[in-house]
Amino acid sequence: MQNKQILDFVLDKIDDLKAKGVLTFDVAETSSITDYMVVCSGTSKKHVQSIADHVLMEAKQTEDPALGYEGMEEGEWVLVDLGPVVLHVMQDATRDFYQLEKLWQESSK
Repeated sequence: MQNKQILDFVLDKIDDLKAKGVLTFDVAETSSITDYMVVCSGTSKKHVQSIADHVLMEAKQTEDPALGYEGMEEGEWVLVDLGPVVLHVMQDATRDFYQLEKLWQESSK
């Protein structure tokens, strides 16, 4: 899949499990790590874990499985690395504390 197709795939899969507050940032010009950052919230530890797990399981069925993930056990902030797309699934309190949106909004301008 192309980078934009992977982004669309991720957005579709997190929508399957009703992720909240979905924001997408094109960081290709400012990041050497990835092209897109996606930030979303889950309503609980289990919801965060379920969203991330769903993306991981569905990606395994494609030609572009995830490269890795972190934070699944804690379920406060799960990062899923799909290469050109990095997904951050967070509980609201964690998202409010770290405010990734501010960081990436500024860098993607």
